[in-house]
Amino acid sequence: MDKTLTWLKEISEAAGPSGYEQRVKALLAERLAGKSEVSYDRIGSIIFKKQGTTEAPRIMLASHMDEIGFMVKHITKEGFLKFTTLGGWWEQVMLGQRVTVMTAKGDIPGVIGSKPPHILSAEERKKVVQKKDMYIDIGAADDNEVKEKFGVRPGDAIAPYSTFTTMADDKFLMAKAWDNRIGCAIMADVIEALHQEIHPNAVYGVGTVQEEVGLRGAKTSASVIDPHFAFAVDTCVAGDTPGIGDDQAASRLGKGVAISIYDSSLIPLPKLRQFAVAVAEENNIPYQLEFTEGGGTDAGRIHIHGQGVPSLVLSLPTRYIHSHNSVIHRDDYDAAVRLIVAILKKLDAAKCEELLK
Repeated sequence: MDKTLTWLKEISEAAGPSGYEQRVKALLAERLAGKSEVSYDRIGSIIFKKQGTTEAPRIMLASHMDEIGFMVKHITKEGFLKFTTLGGWWEQVMLGQRVTVMTAKGDIPGVIGSKPPHILSAEERKKVVQKKDMYIDIGAADDNEVKEKFGVRPGDAIAPYSTFTTMADDKFLMAKAWDNRIGCAIMADVIEALHQEIHPNAVYGVGTVQEEVGLRGAKTSASVIDPHFAFAVDTCVAGDTPGIGDDQAASRLGKGVAISIYDSSLIPLPKLRQFAVAVAEENNIPYQLEFTEGGGTDAGRIHIHGQGVPSLVLSLPTRYIHSHNSVIHRDDYDAAVRLIVAILKKLDAAKCEELLK
């Protein structure tokens, strides 16, 4: 496994549901130690500043550290955990999946369960099991063992469990939490690459918190930076699996970094989008245009900061987002890093002024 794959394995496997991103933050801090200035907002986001030849323009790269997960809300007398969801879960991808319960005494494995189909009526078997009827089994005899021996408490976070895997074609990479650990990995690679490059701006790479529950870290970290321009580095729905039409999701794995034309939280500045496309074409970097009608990113919050921050979303097409196992393509990852570095080398004060006219 090469250096990049080792890094992707490490950051994707880290447990970090919304509000509990500390392990991911520690990995990013270790990776970029000595390569940037480090600061924080007051709710947990981490900010890496890479100073170029000028203090302005200030360019923000936002990549959220959190993944969708769960939180313990109640422990039954029989020793099962009832939970609430952190972020958008679809019931059909939950049952039978392994999880990690993050306690003060350490991590505990568990599995999401419900009444088995063997004892359901024919009518009940046709219905999707609701989240409220599910529980997590950690192999405990009763509630006393859960609390006293295992140290589980209401408020403990629960993360999906899955291991990083290269697929039959080893450019296809399967793991949990690509949304949005791949964005964090790209951001870190860009900051590291800029350590060897001249760029006419100040770049702020941000690992934001709580994106999946309301784009919260994007708001607070933007207040710290007060950026002139921003790029959200995230994932988008890949449209290359059965049953998805081109008018529902346009991007494909292996066809390049996805440049957003629209999502439900942001209509990007046309000149900024056209600038990104031009940079990609000038540098022979593969790209594709994508739209997301059913979701948004950190850019949705950042672009309305202050008097406004022109923002653009750069994404990696991803299969099976918001599940225990999603799939990306290594070539798209490399293209994203190349494009962002190329953009930052050209985005000086004069170019920013031109884009705003």
